[in-house]
Amino acid sequence: MTGGGRPYRSALRDEQSQATRRRIVDAGASLFVESGYVPTTIDAIAERAGVSRRTVFTAVGAKAAVLKLAFDWTLAGDDEPVAIADRPEVQRMMQGGDPAELLAAWMAMNAAINRRLATLHHVLVVAADADPDAAALLATTDGQRAEGARAVIGRVADLGGLQPDLDPEQAAAIADVLIDPTLYQRLVGTWGWRFETYAGHLQRTAAMSLLA
Repeated sequence: MTGGGRPYRSALRDEQSQATRRRIVDAGASLFVESGYVPTTIDAIAERAGVSRRTVFTAVGAKAAVLKLAFDWTLAGDDEPVAIADRPEVQRMMQGGDPAELLAAWMAMNAAINRRLATLHHVLVVAADADPDAAALLATTDGQRAEGARAVIGRVADLGGLQPDLDPEQAAAIADVLIDPTLYQRLVGTWGWRFETYAGHLQRTAAMSLLA
């Protein structure tokens, strides 16, 4: 009886620990957006999450770790430890044989990501000016976005879909700029575009700028 109960108790503890992490990360993300990264304290995160200061550190880590998880989970749309590039839907997209369909699907995916991420991305950009940990995280996320653009543009080029006079590295730079969350903030947040208008704009601009 005792041996049979241990896996259940272990799974229950894991679920409780993950639920605590979610509460802490969600609390941190909300406070970062409301108050800014630098003014937000671990004590404030702990109070919002309904846990102790020590629990924040043991469950997640320092404030920079809270921001990183908040960013990663918002980008992915969940807290599963699977990189975007390794997810089945992205693998299927990359294995397709039509470069126009690939580019359109990738732009639509990034539009949806930016809808979730743009506000927190702005927090990170502002925080990077004052906090070295935030600056390092921004550099990492910018690098990851650029590598994603290179991978997709490389696949478009392999399929013969890239404009013949366009260097793949230049094409990746164009794609990277199009999917920058700042563009979503400007067009949707500042100019009041509907999300569908923004997503369609990305797809049309990418097609005209990149495809043969």
